[in-house]
Amino acid sequence: MATIGNARNFALLTTGVGYISRIREIEPAAGLPFLAVTLSALRGLDESVRYTYVDCRVTGRSTNAYIRQLAPHVEQGDKVLVRFRLNDLYAETFTYRHGSKEGQTGVNLKARLVGIDWARVNGVAVTEIEDAA
Repeated sequence: MATIGNARNFALLTTGVGYISRIREIEPAAGLPFLAVTLSALRGLDESVRYTYVDCRVTGRSTNAYIRQLAPHVEQGDKVLVRFRLNDLYAETFTYRHGSKEGQTGVNLKARLVGIDWARVNGVAVTEIEDAA
């Protein structure tokens, strides 16, 4: 069993419920292409829900398959709610280039989307994940 003194990997795991948007394929200049999504994580009470936005790199075969299955629903504007698992959440700063905040510093939350426990499209449960192969 690993102890703090000899641990080689620390995981910052986050779970929650939120809406999926902006499913896209990223093709970096160096490295392999990867799937990315934006999660609008829900927080607060039912009557005053607030959202926290997280840009996520999708990791793992089953998570990629699940996101690809949900993509057509997101693209046509359906509300896709998921119970998600994130790893390695971190903040990254940027500078606004346009608009009323031009020149100001902003913050993006980023993480790896490592799992989806369930999904609902317009309130209807999606129970089967199609094989990615």
